[in-house]
Amino acid sequence: MADAPQFEDIIYEVRGRAAWIIINRPKVYNAFRGQTLEDLIRALHLAGNDKDVASIVLTGAGDKAFCTGGDQSAHEGNYDGRGVVGLPIDELQGLIRDTPKPVIARVNGFAIGGGNVLATLCDLTIASDTAKFGQVGPKVGSFDAGWGTALLARHVGEKKAKEIWFLNDMYTAAEAADMGLVNKVVPQAELDAAVTKWTDTLAERSPTALAFLKRSFNADSDSIRGISNLALHAVKLYYATPESKEGVNAFNEKRKPDFYKFLD
Repeated sequence: MADAPQFEDIIYEVRGRAAWIIINRPKVYNAFRGQTLEDLIRALHLAGNDKDVASIVLTGAGDKAFCTGGDQSAHEGNYDGRGVVGLPIDELQGLIRDTPKPVIARVNGFAIGGGNVLATLCDLTIASDTAKFGQVGPKVGSFDAGWGTALLARHVGEKKAKEIWFLNDMYTAAEAADMGLVNKVVPQAELDAAVTKWTDTLAERSPTALAFLKRSFNADSDSIRGISNLALHAVKLYYATPESKEGVNAFNEKRKPDFYKFLD
């Protein structure tokens, strides 16, 4: 029997025919840093190449958060890793779509910012009734003008997507289900059983048929990939501006930001 793979920021488990990839940083609400994304990329490759794995579950450790996006303590204008914005976020986002197996977001708490984008990218989303969804970009001097906007609009409609990004409200799991961002909501205590029911069902389906279906769905929206890459280069430039830095500083200092003082 092969040794279990070793990771620093995630837990990787195979349960039946499902690979569970768990972001294991509960003290920071499962926010990701460079190492987290490197681990997630390696785990997705591992699961995608395992012929005995029928589906992939992406989730966060604990009962507070699925993922709350980038760890603000791990960057100052840049994150602690490689990639366009210091993180290989574009590689991870593309891999969630490109892996030939259904990826299920098991949302057990906050899915905020970049974490919300990850849930949006997953093929299916099941959430506990305690989960919360939302975007914070304009509040903290950031944005996602790629998958996080264009693909979100395909799920919830353009008007609702603009509301999510412009107003930065937080939405309950029930509200997220009503708008089409979540497939199913269950009580927190029943979340794992509900996820396992889905993964057991997927294990009985033709893997080749599932792979072709996933690629067919993705083909219709894959033009967003180019927009996303362009947007990541744009946000890289934006992070270097005083306006963006004000958002991070205000967040860390627990005060309201004053963005307008930086406008000419």
